[in-house]
Amino acid sequence: MDEEDGSPIGAEENERRDEASLRRAELAWRAATVAGRSLSIGVGVPATAVWVDEARRRGIPIVRRRTGGTGVLHLPGDLVWSIVLPRADPRVGRDYAHAYARLGAGATRFLTELGLEATWTAAPSLSRSCCTLGERGSVLTAKERVVGGAAQHLTRTALLHHGTISVTVDRSLVRSLFDLRSPSDADRLAGIAELGIGLSGAQLTARLSESLRAEFA
Repeated sequence: MDEEDGSPIGAEENERRDEASLRRAELAWRAATVAGRSLSIGVGVPATAVWVDEARRRGIPIVRRRTGGTGVLHLPGDLVWSIVLPRADPRVGRDYAHAYARLGAGATRFLTELGLEATWTAAPSLSRSCCTLGERGSVLTAKERVVGGAAQHLTRTALLHHGTISVTVDRSLVRSLFDLRSPSDADRLAGIAELGIGLSGAQLTARLSESLRAEFA
């Protein structure tokens, strides 16, 4: 397990820690809260994409992640998690690229134990640029709303699975940044605070970390 002090971290530092864990190629899990706004973009997203330029114009830091997918807007207080498994670990499996429910079981456990029955469902195909409303993979849902997402990356030595859970959502900003099929599609997104979870960031991080430990220790 990676040690955390419970303090919020910036998006660049979050990616740095994921990269460090991936290089060590040892079993590790980690949970944290996000310190500020940022736009996380997948490894294949052009830096000149219109929606990336719009985020940059608004002063939102852009952070490129190792995994694929499109854009994830992080707000202060959002939760992030990561799991690293050595490549030889049988839990990696040949289906790792699509194993959201299996690899993301700790996030599901976390939400369910908070009283939000959660599940991984197919992405809703409402946007080509907003990852959690996107066209590929699976998203984490509770009360029929999208509350999070995840992605995977495999190297010669290890698998990284990392994801995010929204605590709050700025739907106005989502509408202005991302291409949506309809402005009302942003209403599919929800933060767990509006779904009735009132715990502090430190409490949420501790509980998420414990749920990851229960699944992967």
